[in-house]
Amino acid sequence: MKTIGDKIQDVALNKFGDKGLFTKELELALEANHIDLVVHSLKDMPTTLPANMALAAITEREDPRDALVMSPRHTYRSLDELPPGSVVGTGSVRRVAQLRRLYPQLEFMDIRGNLNTRLAKLDAEDSPFDALVLAVAGMARLGLGHRIAQRIDPLLHAVGQGALGIEIRADDQNTRQVAMCLNHGATAMACAAERELMRVLEGGCSVPIGAVAHWDEHSSRLELKATVVSPDGQHAVEAQGQATADGEEGARALGSEVAAMMRERGADRILSAIERNSPK
Repeated sequence: MKTIGDKIQDVALNKFGDKGLFTKELELALEANHIDLVVHSLKDMPTTLPANMALAAITEREDPRDALVMSPRHTYRSLDELPPGSVVGTGSVRRVAQLRRLYPQLEFMDIRGNLNTRLAKLDAEDSPFDALVLAVAGMARLGLGHRIAQRIDPLLHAVGQGALGIEIRADDQNTRQVAMCLNHGATAMACAAERELMRVLEGGCSVPIGAVAHWDEHSSRLELKATVVSPDGQHAVEAQGQATADGEEGARALGSEVAAMMRERGADRILSAIERNSPK
């Protein structure tokens, strides 16, 4: 099955103005009882689901960081090594915003398509790209980890990145019981905090919100760090917090708290400016 986001490959994601790009058609099939569950990349799932749908499980997270993949024409191993004017491809406004702030000497160009399509565009002899920024998790799942030149630690990853979300019909208790065995507690807590932060800030996959949550089993504390960066990289708001979270409800409370801190520091001004320039 293909969603709108899969079908339309020649338009940047931030031009759609739709938070259900990769989920709507799948949810329609779920609602019609054609299928019983959907496995999503969690970062593509809206933070508010339809009333008749539920998130039954979140799988253990792969490495959630972003990866630098270099053109075979180059021997560079990091963003710092790329010469000024080098062209880096990515389909994520979040990545571009943070990268422009960190590496203003580089150029950034939109790229769409599935992972293999993007790599083919990078590897072509006439490619305009010197490198791509992709998700480490996607590269690892397809056995392409050897192509990763750098795991980009300074970037705060997308909400839910690296995890899979299992969506079901809200009233389907049998499938819920089956799916629950796939739930990973620590990942679910971290992602609950990240998703609540994004929900409160009213962001989606086309908004430059980065968030990293981590559950420390030894101290039983959940830590959350987040950033919102203007698309041109000129303005940024950051906040972080921690709490002794008792389950996902406590994790969501932390996400809401950090979101409120970001609003106090001016995140709304950045997000409102983006909203004004977004398709209606």
